Amino acid sequence: MSKNMLKFVSLEKKMPAKRAADNRREDFSEIYDEYSHDKANEQASRCSQCGIPYCQVHCPVQNNIPDWLNMTANGRLEEAYEMSQATNNFPEICGRICPQDRLCEGSCVIEKGFESVTIGAVEKYITDTAWEKGWVKPTVPVTELAQSVGIIGAGPGGLAAADELRKKGYQVHVYDRYDRIGGLLVYGIPAFKLEKDIVEKRAQLLRDSGVTFHMNFEIGRDASLDELREKHDSIVIATGVYKARDISLPGSGVGGIVPALDYLTASNRKGLGDDVPEFEDGTFDAQGKDVVVIGGGDTAMDCVRTAVRQGAKSVKCLYRRDRKNMPGSLREVVNAEEEGVEFVWLSAPKAFLGDGKVRGVKAIDMHLGIADSTGRQVPVEISGSEHDIPCDLAIKALGFDAEDIPALFDEPGLEVSRWGTIVVEFGTGLTNLEGVYAIGDIVRGASLVVWAIRDGRDTSLAIDKYLKGKSAAEAVAIAS
Repeated sequence: MSKNMLKFVSLEKKMPAKRAADNRREDFSEIYDEYSHDKANEQASRCSQCGIPYCQVHCPVQNNIPDWLNMTANGRLEEAYEMSQATNNFPEICGRICPQDRLCEGSCVIEKGFESVTIGAVEKYITDTAWEKGWVKPTVPVTELAQSVGIIGAGPGGLAAADELRKKGYQVHVYDRYDRIGGLLVYGIPAFKLEKDIVEKRAQLLRDSGVTFHMNFEIGRDASLDELREKHDSIVIATGVYKARDISLPGSGVGGIVPALDYLTASNRKGLGDDVPEFEDGTFDAQGKDVVVIGGGDTAMDCVRTAVRQGAKSVKCLYRRDRKNMPGSLREVVNAEEEGVEFVWLSAPKAFLGDGKVRGVKAIDMHLGIADSTGRQVPVEISGSEHDIPCDLAIKALGFDAEDIPALFDEPGLEVSRWGTIVVEFGTGLTNLEGVYAIGDIVRGASLVVWAIRDGRDTSLAIDKYLKGKSAAEAVAIAS
């Protein structure tokens, strides 16, 4: 083992410098500075190189984390990058937006008095350096194959599948209804977590690798799924889930109550320089308003922190459970609190107040009762605890469900679950339609970017096996 490792006993955990809250409230730039070379090496050297690397076990793409930490600590940064990208198509993105506190860093076996290794920040440093040094190159397949794969959705899952299939030599076409490549990476995640030039660099790399993109292309409008199947040898459905969950409360019809994704998309489009009429007319602009965000996941955290940057008068997050039961990243909760967001724990909306335009949320206090079948305590209302919270803009961040894909794609034969997600064969992503695969959130339900990447990688292997088998069968038929 390298002498440069196991430094956790003498070196403290230290994240890259974080911009002061008052400063970062004023813009949408990322909040963490880059590690210096020496600091990245130091933090990587804290790894204990344990025999069973739980950080790797609990990483959805099974990154070889101890190995690339070792290489970083020993100044072998180009090798560290090669190892990092061998298991993850977008390490610079995951290093920024993965909830490491729930995955790799949360599984670090270093005793908590010493604190875990800053895995995500080192991963980001490795790949940012690789881009800067020119180590990131377009894919050049060893052999060009005639078979083509059509991928529906230019989000992280679809892009990962495209990358892997292009490496194998297939002709890859990606179809997406948006005008930019990246899906929620561009329109759903604010720039203070993921600056958009990071996504565009990956998109350009895929173009340079020979992936063909068809943007503003909607399946069901511009072509049916059946027509796409005629055109390609295999299909991957990677649409994600975009249908916002809703709550039916008195007053829900008044103005000023908006879905989280619509709000974030408008903000991101504005930041990208697009003309956004609904932002200009104030519908999606929080400036000078009392904002209430309902929900406790990562999307809710994105909304409250976006509202702060838009100049909201006040921002409150209404969540029916307590802090330790927040489904979102606790790191994001801390960042939001530093930026002035007020969390109203154990509180749920009962009604929206206002005549034509929302002016408040009637909320009720909750307590956590007995656990349900999932093991989570069930929130129970406290009778007589209703109270009003001033509100000019209410944002519903309650999660996402699947759209009606069979209807949208004009393919009623596509099998879906009772939740509307596509039913697939475990491990391969194969649907009930021959040659048609599905990955990511449209299979799992709303999940993490890194799981979509994992699905894209796994399914690319299954497609490669399927297409090679198909070619072999055709060759036999011709020979006979």
